[in-house]
Amino acid sequence: MSSETLLSLLLVLTISALAPIVTRLIPGRPPQVLFLILGGILIGPHVLGVADIGDIGLVSGLGLGFLFLLAGYELDPALLGERAGRYALTAWAVSACAAMLIVGGLEALGFVHAFVPISIALTTTALGALLPILREQNMLGGEFGRYVFAAGAVGELLPILATSLLLGAYKTWWEALIVAAIAALAFLLVWLAGLLARTRVATIVAEHRHATSQTTLRITVVLLVGILLITEEFGVEAALGAFFAGMVLRRSSSGHNAELAEKLDAVGYGIFIPVFFVSSGMALDVVSILENPARLLVFLVLLLLVRGLPALLIYRKRLPMIERLEMMLLTATTLPLLVALAEIGVSSGVMLPENASALVGAGVLSVAIFPVVATRLHRRARPAPLDHDHQAPSPP
Repeated sequence: MSSETLLSLLLVLTISALAPIVTRLIPGRPPQVLFLILGGILIGPHVLGVADIGDIGLVSGLGLGFLFLLAGYELDPALLGERAGRYALTAWAVSACAAMLIVGGLEALGFVHAFVPISIALTTTALGALLPILREQNMLGGEFGRYVFAAGAVGELLPILATSLLLGAYKTWWEALIVAAIAALAFLLVWLAGLLARTRVATIVAEHRHATSQTTLRITVVLLVGILLITEEFGVEAALGAFFAGMVLRRSSSGHNAELAEKLDAVGYGIFIPVFFVSSGMALDVVSILENPARLLVFLVLLLLVRGLPALLIYRKRLPMIERLEMMLLTATTLPLLVALAEIGVSSGVMLPENASALVGAGVLSVAIFPVVATRLHRRARPAPLDHDHQAPSPP
């Protein structure tokens, strides 16, 4: 490992360590993701140029994997069959139809050339990025919490599936077969975990989950890296495999969910995920955005209109206006999938480079602005602090 690589990693980890401190020092406590991205922009090639994104590519990739793994781990599949899940699916369907109509119009005007990637991008929600913010603000409890969580899960899972099926390397029925095989593998692992639940192997794993061996956590990392390797090898988006891996872990760790979640949070949010957000900032082409800021603003407004606005209508009989506004802002918050979609669009030659930069920039602004406004609306509607007996429960 060269000294340049170590320097890049040191700078990225320093930003990761300073971001939560800076967040606490600034009034209103904006999400630390904002400062991770800004720090990445600062040290990246388009500003100071003191760090190379290629030096942290592996760690950043694992961070993206952990982001989706934790989102899948938090998701209880039964939630999608409940009222919250049905509302979330309806809202996403409305967003998908609106995205196709609007992007089709922009394509006819010559504003965009990548119909499929941009249409998918406008229907995404960054549940993984929102989870730490929602937890900190006690926004995952009660009926509202279930609606938010379901909307975020659908806004993350369905675009991943759409990306894999419509933008995969094979673009044929073979791609759909691979996606189905990954899902089948996830359920197979759950079944095997059930078979091993009362065996000597399960006893050994449980005995060592607190010891220096940390067996459960090590198996989790092996599962994550293994699925990432398989999905990357076959050209399917790694996020899909990581999301399914999280769902498998939730099912196979029954009885120890809270304990394993705490460890995954420590490893994911403590090390790998911050590196992904810093690298996202490093990759952001600030010069291109400054040369044409109108494109960024157009995509930011479209995220709010296409992904967020349906919440005002779909949930009108279930949530008061203030909570629907919060829902609109939270569901329109996105970033990780925008990065992937922009890379796919540019590499395939169908997306203009300036649109790719503007799309990612809009995602950065959505993470920086929308959750801040939503949490302030939440605090204004519920000014009294929660006492110990009324703390919000963990997400479903």
